[in-house]
Amino acid sequence: MPEDVPRILVVDDDPDVALLVKTLLERRAGCTVDVAADGLSALAQVEAVPPDVVVADIEMPGVSGLELLEQLRIRVPDVPVVIMTAHVSVDYAVAALRAQADEFLTKPIDSAKLVEVVTRLAEEGRRRREERRSKQVVLAIGAHPDDVEIGVGGILSAHAHAGDDITILTLSRGSQGGDADSRQHESLAAAERLRARLFLKDLIDTEISGGGPTVRLIEEVVREVQPTIVYTHSANDRHQDHRAVGEATVVATRKVGTVACYQSPSATIDYRPTRFVRVDQFMTQKIELLECFRSQTANRDYLTSDFVMATARYWSRFGGGTAVEPLEIVRETADAIRVHEPSRLES
Repeated sequence: MPEDVPRILVVDDDPDVALLVKTLLERRAGCTVDVAADGLSALAQVEAVPPDVVVADIEMPGVSGLELLEQLRIRVPDVPVVIMTAHVSVDYAVAALRAQADEFLTKPIDSAKLVEVVTRLAEEGRRRREERRSKQVVLAIGAHPDDVEIGVGGILSAHAHAGDDITILTLSRGSQGGDADSRQHESLAAAERLRARLFLKDLIDTEISGGGPTVRLIEEVVREVQPTIVYTHSANDRHQDHRAVGEATVVATRKVGTVACYQSPSATIDYRPTRFVRVDQFMTQKIELLECFRSQTANRDYLTSDFVMATARYWSRFGGGTAVEPLEIVRETADAIRVHEPSRLES
């Protein structure tokens, strides 16, 4: 599916109305449409996969449309919201507008009006986010060469496409997994593809600690780079170096607003992502990054393109599209990891 297709979230407790709106927007506007039956479900979906527009009924059990709108304005202030109601009333319209709805539509829905409004607001919403967006400073931390490219190669490619500043910090030269000199050259080649700065440290492979020395190395780079987003290893990993680097990173980046943990091939079943980032249009770049590590591809199946594509496809069941990279969020400032938005990747 093309990355510029608008993604719409329809919220209505009446399944017939929800199906009608979904069908109209898919067939006449070419949108991708998700559906939520109530306000709480809608908020959960927005957190997982931010839409371009929300279309919500005003009267729903539990969280009403207006209460949902108030929460959306806090959580995703730039996402346009259309409020629908069966009541043709000035009071309803005023209440919706006071709650900062972008449009107010009455039922039965005028299909042409619905398509026009949603299409226009999708464009406006993307423009708003682009105008508000400031350049991110990204620091991706791995224990060994190729760790960050495996975990967030698609996300880093998206950051590069968006013009963000990228730094890769690799804490060992990976001598236990191959020739250190070869892996250094491969790391440099991958960093060059991302237009990223590379810090390659000399901690002993398989003996990295999660304590003081590792924390201090990471802190030095953090002070120099001043990142706004950090990607690192998860604690839920069988490899001792991965766990140690993740632990040290959380301490060393305590003043950084956004820290997220990526999946590695040695992640355990306890790796439980809370954010799913669509990287459909950046999978080719990710595979090209991994091809830089030729000394590893011959004996590591997880570096092959088929394996990489299959993994990204698996996670798309949670994040939509055809390819997703999962993240465990340690902490996050608002609107930080939304690199999949077309407005930021083309945006």
